[in-house]
Amino acid sequence: MIRVHHLNNSRSQRVLWLLEELELPYEVVRYQRDAQTLLAPPELRRIHPLGKSPVLEDGERVLAESAAILEYLAERYDGEHRYSPPPAPLDAPERLRCRYWLHYAEGSAMPPLLLSLVFARLKRAPMPFFAKPVARGIADKAMASFVGPQLKLHLDYIEAELGRHAWFAGERFGIADIQMSFPVEAAVARAGGDRPHMQAFLERIHARPAYQRALERGGPFDVLG
Repeated sequence: MIRVHHLNNSRSQRVLWLLEELELPYEVVRYQRDAQTLLAPPELRRIHPLGKSPVLEDGERVLAESAAILEYLAERYDGEHRYSPPPAPLDAPERLRCRYWLHYAEGSAMPPLLLSLVFARLKRAPMPFFAKPVARGIADKAMASFVGPQLKLHLDYIEAELGRHAWFAGERFGIADIQMSFPVEAAVARAGGDRPHMQAFLERIHARPAYQRALERGGPFDVLG
Protein backbone atom coordinates (compact mmCIF):
# COMPACT_ATOMS: atom_id res chain seq x y z
CA MET A 1 0.00 0.00 0.00
CA ILE A 2 1.23 3.47 -0.89
CA ARG A 3 1.13 5.89 2.02
CA VAL A 4 1.17 9.70 1.62
CA HIS A 5 2.14 11.88 4.56
CA HIS A 6 -0.09 14.82 3.78
CA LEU A 7 0.15 18.30 5.27
CA ASN A 8 -2.90 20.53 4.95
CA ASN A 9 -2.66 23.37 2.39
CA SER A 10 0.56 22.07 0.95
CA ARG A 11 2.28 20.70 -2.11
CA SER A 12 1.33 17.18 -1.08
CA GLN A 13 -2.07 17.79 -2.67
CA ARG A 14 -0.33 17.28 -6.02
CA VAL A 15 0.73 13.76 -5.04
CA LEU A 16 -2.82 12.81 -4.08
CA TRP A 17 -4.00 14.17 -7.40
CA LEU A 18 -1.61 12.03 -9.48
CA LEU A 19 -2.50 8.95 -7.43
CA GLU A 20 -6.15 9.60 -8.23
CA GLU A 21 -5.37 10.06 -11.93
CA LEU A 22 -3.52 6.74 -11.89
CA GLU A 23 -6.37 5.13 -9.92
CA LEU A 24 -3.94 3.65 -7.41
CA PRO A 25 -4.97 2.64 -3.88
CA TYR A 26 -3.26 4.67 -1.17
CA GLU A 27 -3.49 5.72 2.45
CA VAL A 28 -3.41 9.33 3.65
CA VAL A 29 -1.68 10.20 6.92
CA ARG A 30 -2.79 13.72 7.84
CA TYR A 31 -0.79 16.46 9.53
CA GLN A 32 -1.90 19.98 10.45
CA ARG A 33 0.18 23.12 10.20
CA ASP A 34 0.79 25.24 13.28
CA ALA A 35 -1.86 27.97 13.15
CA GLN A 36 0.63 30.72 14.04
CA THR A 37 3.83 29.72 12.26
CA LEU A 38 2.26 27.68 9.41
CA LEU A 39 5.07 25.15 9.95
CA ALA A 40 4.62 21.40 9.78
CA PRO A 41 4.39 19.54 13.11
CA PRO A 42 7.53 17.84 14.47
CA GLU A 43 5.93 14.41 13.97
CA LEU A 44 6.85 14.58 10.28
CA ARG A 45 10.55 14.33 11.20
CA ARG A 46 9.91 10.74 12.23
CA ILE A 47 9.23 10.00 8.56
CA HIS A 48 11.85 12.24 6.95
CA PRO A 49 14.68 14.18 8.64
CA LEU A 50 13.59 17.52 7.14
CA GLY A 51 10.06 17.22 8.49
CA LYS A 52 8.53 18.44 5.23
CA SER A 53 5.58 17.30 3.17
CA PRO A 54 4.93 15.56 0.85
CA VAL A 55 6.56 12.30 1.82
CA LEU A 56 5.54 9.11 0.07
CA GLU A 57 6.09 5.57 1.30
CA ASP A 58 5.85 2.77 -1.23
CA GLY A 59 6.86 -0.46 0.44
CA GLU A 60 10.29 0.18 1.95
CA ARG A 61 10.92 3.24 -0.24
CA VAL A 62 10.57 6.68 1.33
CA LEU A 63 10.56 9.59 -1.10
CA ALA A 64 10.37 13.35 -0.59
CA GLU A 65 10.13 16.36 -2.94
CA SER A 66 7.04 16.75 -5.11
CA ALA A 67 8.72 16.51 -8.51
CA ALA A 68 10.76 13.45 -7.49
CA ILE A 69 7.61 11.74 -6.23
CA LEU A 70 5.63 12.57 -9.38
CA GLU A 71 8.44 11.28 -11.58
CA TYR A 72 8.73 8.10 -9.50
CA LEU A 73 5.00 7.41 -9.67
CA ALA A 74 4.93 8.06 -13.42
CA GLU A 75 7.91 5.82 -14.11
CA ARG A 76 6.67 3.00 -11.88
CA TYR A 77 2.92 3.06 -12.47
CA ASP A 78 2.23 4.98 -15.69
CA GLY A 79 3.31 2.25 -18.07
CA GLU A 80 1.01 3.52 -20.83
CA HIS A 81 2.44 7.06 -20.49
CA ARG A 82 -0.96 8.64 -20.06
CA TYR A 83 0.50 11.39 -17.89
CA SER A 84 4.19 11.33 -18.76
CA PRO A 85 6.18 11.42 -22.00
CA PRO A 86 7.61 8.18 -23.42
CA PRO A 87 11.26 7.55 -22.49
CA ALA A 88 12.42 7.86 -26.09
CA PRO A 89 13.49 9.80 -27.95
CA LEU A 90 15.38 11.66 -25.25
CA ASP A 91 15.15 14.99 -27.09
CA ALA A 92 11.41 14.82 -27.85
CA PRO A 93 9.87 18.29 -27.29
CA GLU A 94 7.23 16.96 -24.89
CA ARG A 95 9.85 15.16 -22.81
CA LEU A 96 12.11 18.22 -22.60
CA ARG A 97 9.24 20.56 -21.73
CA CYS A 98 7.94 18.16 -19.09
CA ARG A 99 11.33 18.00 -17.39
CA TYR A 100 11.74 21.76 -17.59
CA TRP A 101 8.41 22.57 -15.94
CA LEU A 102 8.89 19.92 -13.25
CA HIS A 103 12.02 21.79 -12.14
CA TYR A 104 10.83 25.32 -12.92
CA ALA A 105 7.86 25.05 -10.54
CA GLU A 106 9.94 24.98 -7.35
CA GLY A 107 13.27 26.29 -8.64
CA SER A 108 12.01 29.49 -10.28
CA ALA A 109 8.29 30.10 -9.83
CA MET A 110 7.89 29.49 -6.10
CA PRO A 111 10.74 31.63 -4.64
CA PRO A 112 9.16 35.04 -5.47
CA LEU A 113 5.75 33.74 -4.42
CA LEU A 114 7.17 32.57 -1.11
CA LEU A 115 8.99 35.86 -0.58
CA SER A 116 5.80 37.80 -1.21
CA LEU A 117 4.07 35.71 1.46
CA VAL A 118 6.95 36.21 3.92
CA PHE A 119 6.97 40.00 3.51
CA ALA A 120 3.18 40.18 3.75
CA ARG A 121 3.33 38.28 7.03
CA LEU A 122 6.18 40.48 8.24
CA LYS A 123 4.00 43.57 7.82
CA ARG A 124 1.24 41.96 9.90
CA ALA A 125 3.46 40.34 12.52
CA PRO A 126 3.04 41.42 16.16
CA MET A 127 5.94 43.62 17.28
CA PRO A 128 6.61 46.73 19.40
CA PHE A 129 4.88 49.79 17.92
CA PHE A 130 8.18 51.55 17.25
CA ALA A 131 9.41 48.64 15.14
CA LYS A 132 6.36 48.43 12.89
CA PRO A 133 7.28 51.36 10.58
CA VAL A 134 10.78 49.91 10.13
CA ALA A 135 9.47 46.42 9.32
CA ARG A 136 6.88 47.77 6.92
CA GLY A 137 9.46 49.96 5.24
CA ILE A 138 11.81 47.02 4.72
CA ALA A 139 8.99 44.85 3.38
CA ASP A 140 7.67 47.55 1.04
CA LYS A 141 11.14 48.33 -0.32
CA ALA A 142 11.94 44.66 -0.92
CA MET A 143 8.61 44.11 -2.67
CA ALA A 144 8.95 47.20 -4.83
CA SER A 145 12.61 46.79 -5.79
CA PHE A 146 12.96 43.01 -6.19
CA VAL A 147 10.13 40.66 -5.30
CA GLY A 148 7.37 42.51 -7.15
CA PRO A 149 9.26 42.83 -10.44
CA GLN A 150 10.41 39.20 -10.27
CA LEU A 151 6.88 38.06 -9.56
CA LYS A 152 5.54 39.97 -12.54
CA LEU A 153 8.30 38.60 -14.77
CA HIS A 154 7.46 34.99 -13.93
CA LEU A 155 3.69 35.40 -14.03
CA ASP A 156 3.85 37.11 -17.42
CA TYR A 157 6.06 34.26 -18.64
CA ILE A 158 3.68 31.56 -17.39
CA GLU A 159 0.71 33.41 -18.88
CA ALA A 160 2.44 33.63 -22.26
CA GLU A 161 3.36 29.93 -22.23
CA LEU A 162 -0.22 28.91 -21.45
CA GLY A 163 -1.31 31.12 -24.32
CA ARG A 164 0.81 29.03 -26.68
CA HIS A 165 -0.05 25.59 -25.30
CA ALA A 166 -3.11 24.28 -23.51
CA TRP A 167 -0.85 22.30 -21.18
CA PHE A 168 2.66 22.94 -19.92
CA ALA A 169 4.39 20.07 -21.71
CA GLY A 170 2.45 20.52 -24.93
CA GLU A 171 -0.98 19.53 -26.13
CA ARG A 172 -1.92 16.94 -23.51
CA PHE A 173 -2.33 16.96 -19.75
CA GLY A 174 0.42 15.37 -17.66
CA ILE A 175 2.63 15.47 -14.59
CA ALA A 176 4.09 18.85 -15.57
CA ASP A 177 0.63 20.36 -15.13
CA ILE A 178 0.19 18.69 -11.77
CA GLN A 179 3.56 20.06 -10.63
CA MET A 180 2.81 23.56 -11.94
CA SER A 181 -0.66 23.63 -10.41
CA PHE A 182 0.61 24.80 -7.02
CA PRO A 183 2.51 27.90 -8.22
CA VAL A 184 -0.34 28.82 -10.57
CA GLU A 185 -2.90 28.42 -7.77
CA ALA A 186 -0.70 30.50 -5.46
CA ALA A 187 -0.05 33.16 -8.09
CA VAL A 188 -3.70 33.68 -8.96
CA ALA A 189 -4.72 33.70 -5.29
CA ARG A 190 -1.96 36.02 -4.06
CA ALA A 191 -1.05 38.20 -7.03
CA GLY A 192 -4.25 38.17 -9.08
CA GLY A 193 -4.08 40.37 -12.15
CA ASP A 194 -5.56 40.00 -15.59
CA ARG A 195 -4.13 36.68 -16.72
CA PRO A 196 -6.91 34.80 -18.50
CA HIS A 197 -4.76 31.87 -19.64
CA MET A 198 -3.71 31.07 -16.07
CA GLN A 199 -7.31 31.33 -14.92
CA ALA A 200 -8.44 29.07 -17.76
CA PHE A 201 -5.76 26.54 -16.81
CA LEU A 202 -7.09 26.45 -13.25
CA GLU A 203 -10.63 25.99 -14.50
CA ARG A 204 -9.51 23.04 -16.63
CA ILE A 205 -7.68 21.26 -13.82
CA HIS A 206 -10.41 21.97 -11.25
CA ALA A 207 -12.90 20.26 -13.55
CA ARG A 208 -10.92 17.00 -13.63
CA PRO A 209 -12.63 14.28 -11.57
CA ALA A 210 -9.28 13.09 -10.18
CA TYR A 211 -8.50 16.61 -8.91
CA GLN A 212 -11.86 16.72 -7.15
CA ARG A 213 -11.35 13.27 -5.63
CA ALA A 214 -7.92 14.34 -4.35
CA LEU A 215 -9.55 17.29 -2.58
CA GLU A 216 -12.02 14.92 -0.96
CA ARG A 217 -9.15 12.75 0.30
CA GLY A 218 -6.81 15.57 1.32
CA GLY A 219 -9.28 18.12 2.62
CA PRO A 220 -9.82 21.81 1.80
CA PHE A 221 -6.96 23.45 -0.08
CA ASP A 222 -6.07 27.10 0.53
CA VAL A 223 -2.87 28.62 -0.87
CA LEU A 224 -3.42 32.14 0.44
CA GLY A 225 -1.30 31.40 3.52
